[in-house]
Amino acid sequence: MNGIKKIPQKITSQLFRILMEGKDKNANDDEGNVLPTLVYMAREKRPQHHHNFKAGAMNALIRVSSVISNSPIIMNVDCDMYSNNCDTIRDALCFFLDEEMGHKIGFVQFPQNYNNLTKNNIYGNSHQVTNQVLMGGMDSVGGPMYVGTGCFHRREILCGRRFTEDYKEDWNGGIKDKTQESIVEIEEKAKSLAASTYEHDTQWGDEIGIKYGYPAEDIVTGLEIHCRGWKSVHSNPPRPAFLGVAPTTLAQTLLQHKRWSEGSFSIFLSKYCPFMFGHGKIKLRHQMGYSIYGLWAPNSIPTLYYVIIPSLALLKGISLFPEITSPWISPFIYVVCVKNMYSLYEALSCGDTLKGWWNEQRMWMVRRITSYLYGLTDTVRKLLGLSKMTFAVTSKVSEENESKRYEQEIMEFGSSAPEYVIIATVALLNLICLVGGLSQILTGGWNILLNVFSPQLILCGMLVITNIPFYEAMFVRKDKGRMPFSVTLASISFAMLALLVPIV
Repeated sequence: MNGIKKIPQKITSQLFRILMEGKDKNANDDEGNVLPTLVYMAREKRPQHHHNFKAGAMNALIRVSSVISNSPIIMNVDCDMYSNNCDTIRDALCFFLDEEMGHKIGFVQFPQNYNNLTKNNIYGNSHQVTNQVLMGGMDSVGGPMYVGTGCFHRREILCGRRFTEDYKEDWNGGIKDKTQESIVEIEEKAKSLAASTYEHDTQWGDEIGIKYGYPAEDIVTGLEIHCRGWKSVHSNPPRPAFLGVAPTTLAQTLLQHKRWSEGSFSIFLSKYCPFMFGHGKIKLRHQMGYSIYGLWAPNSIPTLYYVIIPSLALLKGISLFPEITSPWISPFIYVVCVKNMYSLYEALSCGDTLKGWWNEQRMWMVRRITSYLYGLTDTVRKLLGLSKMTFAVTSKVSEENESKRYEQEIMEFGSSAPEYVIIATVALLNLICLVGGLSQILTGGWNILLNVFSPQLILCGMLVITNIPFYEAMFVRKDKGRMPFSVTLASISFAMLALLVPIV
């Protein structure tokens, strides 16, 4: 495949073992309940055949599971998540078995929840508003997107089947035949299906299985399923179905969002753009729901303008907004007030705290000027052929001191990452502009200047308040998680250079 990063020259042989067989009479738990078949599989990897990251692993599992049980329903859960609700499988099957709508359901998606979130959601990783509002909203126009974990699929839709009104699931689907095969026969078949050459000259990764060639393979796969006529269901029970581990440092959070934004934007610019690929296949509102994520990366540009230019203009005495006494300021006030009031209402109604909402506003800005900006530039570089596709795995492991600071809701820096330079530069620039702007207003005709520059002064002031944790990390904190001195020094230099930028 073009645009794929060359993989290391390492060969991994396939390994397949049935650790526990469901047909074994001794395969029972302490209470005498029958245990399911438990299988360990490692697929073959060779340097001349790209393994296609997570999508390739998923497709190998789909094939191998077909010779074990060939179950009509497949559950997909990431390795860092676990089941938290014993009724989850029953709940999912209820949707598939519904007499009126069950035959239309292609997959049932459960929210991505975490068990290690702090009370006030320091890094904005709770996704409560997304789970309850956005996904719930998409449920009314065709169904939520596939998010790569916590999902139950029909096997047939992953094998390329299109929806028809007369569709009827064969719930036996060869399962009885599988019970007649021996373990040796199953293992031999499974090994061939996990071979690195099996997919050569086949439709796997294109028309069949999880899509290849995109960092966000789950989203494009779900979109393609919806465009084949299937609907999906968002199920959000009071007790979370699955729980996982959220990133516990700022670096982990930014890396995760960089991958998400890059993958979604690459889909938006490809033939799978929701507005083009979904035209005439899914509703416009459904297309817009998908595009929210696809446009994360380009949102970095207006956000950078929002956090830099008005503040610089304030320092240089250039007015960008109508006077505070002018009726033309009303639309600006209306948008700011309504947007933030509704955002706060959503957060509180979804279980977040007031401080948690404020932390989310900070992370809203930070993600856009770092993760999404990097996602934008990397996507453009790939389109120009200047870089290759990679799959960045988000580490969820932290040192003991980092974990303690996370529990205390103290932001973690500690390394000289380029993202921190951007964050610190923007924070320092706004502080300088606020102090300089206030000085000019107080030394000049303050009543006249205040009327002219109030909107910019308020905006710059709110940005400074939002950035307080970054000032503390640069100048106050003494722990190992503080902002490195090299980052602070570089940020001061860049902030001074930014002051020389002409604003016309």
